[in-house]
Amino acid sequence: MSKFLSLASILSISVPQQTLAFQHLSPRISSAPRRISKMSATAPASASASSSEEIVTSNASSNGNLLLSKFESLSINGPQRLILASQSPRRREILDMMGLANRYTVTFSPLDEEALQIELANSKVPISPVEYTKKLAESKAFALAQHMASDSNTEKDSSGGDEAVTTFILGSDTIVDKGGIILEKPKSEQQAVEMLTQLSDSWHEVHTGVAIYKMHQKEMKIELASSFVVTAKVKFTQLSADDIHAYVKTGEPMDKAGSYGIQGIGGQMIECMEGDFFAVMGLPMHRLSRELASALD
Repeated sequence: MSKFLSLASILSISVPQQTLAFQHLSPRISSAPRRISKMSATAPASASASSSEEIVTSNASSNGNLLLSKFESLSINGPQRLILASQSPRRREILDMMGLANRYTVTFSPLDEEALQIELANSKVPISPVEYTKKLAESKAFALAQHMASDSNTEKDSSGGDEAVTTFILGSDTIVDKGGIILEKPKSEQQAVEMLTQLSDSWHEVHTGVAIYKMHQKEMKIELASSFVVTAKVKFTQLSADDIHAYVKTGEPMDKAGSYGIQGIGGQMIECMEGDFFAVMGLPMHRLSRELASALD
């Protein structure tokens, strides 16, 4: 089979979409950061706490709302397995921090990501930054799931195969959104300088899309278990030209959306932020914990 799946195969897949309201604006087609329609999403309403004399246990779920109570459900060779479809060392770091070290494997997605990015930017149907990153996350995970389902040898155990195995495939994508302009990974040091100059002394948004596909080995059935986007707002301090060039020379910006990493040297540039730190780093820990716990039920 070819290294990359065709775009038609990916884009033709119909997956459940969350209801989102956004202003329809046409994307600007460019090899530079892409202009995408701006969007506002309504945050999910918080569940009301029920009153009870047993305050300690009144809001507790017997099944466990977070992944931390279900670690034993996941193992590399067990009946329920987790695969991270990402090359990002930061996402692996976050999964390890969650207590999942040695409980998941990493397999790079066969998706031609750059080709899909171009396809989405050139689409005749306007797409928002939130939908953009959501689509990329879903496509990364689905491409790997489809590849695994089409290769009968991929899902065989060393013991010869186990039809009871259920595999969860996790895909994610992070973008920096500066006023509707998507800032992806820089392709040169000069482009990194330009992005950082644009972010200096201002707010921007970081969107991280996450998709979890569930694959049952017996039927080779693929279903979308969860798909969501978490957004955080970040405020950069005013950067001097010396600051920017010194940071770019460290090499840290070159593999990161928006040309910076919050968890590294680039953290010095961040004055304040609103939202989930881990969403900016590359994988929203809390929301992922809840969604994986729900998928494992």
